[in-house]
Amino acid sequence: MGAGHDHGHAHGAPAGGTAAAAYRGRLRVALSITLGVMVVEIVGGVVADSLALVADAAHMATDALGLGMALLAIHFANRPPTGNRTFGLARAEILAALANCLLLLGVGGYVLVEAVQRFVTPAPTEGGLMLVFGAIGLVANMVSLTLLMRGQRDSLNVRGAFLEVAADALGSVAVLISAAVILTTGWQAADPIASLVIGLMIVPRTLKLLRETLDVLLEAAPKDVDMAEVRAHVLALDGVEDVHDLHAWTITSGMPVLSAHVVVRSDVLNAIGHEKMLHELQGCLGDHFDVEHCTFQLEPVGHAEHEARLCH
Repeated sequence: MGAGHDHGHAHGAPAGGTAAAAYRGRLRVALSITLGVMVVEIVGGVVADSLALVADAAHMATDALGLGMALLAIHFANRPPTGNRTFGLARAEILAALANCLLLLGVGGYVLVEAVQRFVTPAPTEGGLMLVFGAIGLVANMVSLTLLMRGQRDSLNVRGAFLEVAADALGSVAVLISAAVILTTGWQAADPIASLVIGLMIVPRTLKLLRETLDVLLEAAPKDVDMAEVRAHVLALDGVEDVHDLHAWTITSGMPVLSAHVVVRSDVLNAIGHEKMLHELQGCLGDHFDVEHCTFQLEPVGHAEHEARLCH
């Protein structure tokens, strides 16, 4: 005997879309800013012969690609479900976040290698031009960060874009510091050192995002849902004898789901009915846990022994 119930809460995702959909317009503005700064920094890097500026421009290029992928993923993720894709293409945003991670790791590695080569083969750098172009990059990045600040808390997809821009902002700071050192002391090694700093700032944050993204793809329990606590809450309900096949995972940012087989005493089911039991379950989890969809199968005592082996 089974019964299912689906219960939704609008905690992170806006109605009719994924969590990232609300930030589509801000991502477009950030993309436009990024493309403009990228062109400016490429010109500045070539004119000033600054590896730090060229490295930051290269990072800007991957940012633009990452922001474009984030926007494309939002477009696909908010398409309606179909018979074959019952959750639609919501996972497209997680795949975009994964692609952003790979891009960031690639750029970080490239910048580190180029910085080491610049130590081996030094080149004169024009500190004044570095200072001007670095300042332009920093101002633009701060505008983009302000636009994406709120969205990065709600969506891994937006967070990937936010971290790309954040790394750029830190890169611009490194460029400004190295330019000031070159102008005041003439020490040319400040340029490749700034490049090393940019590379080293990119990698740790990217690895953290990569770990969170892989958790979603591997269907780990949402980080803010304690499965032991969920089980305890369900078992505390009157008449509940056991809980098995308890699963929680995330479809995309702002869309956690949970399913469980709940063993209930027959006398309790007969007394209050399936519908009231389901409402008690949904109230139990809905009041304490941020879960978008809950599906329960109610079972009488002893039913689990008759389930197919694959259900265990």
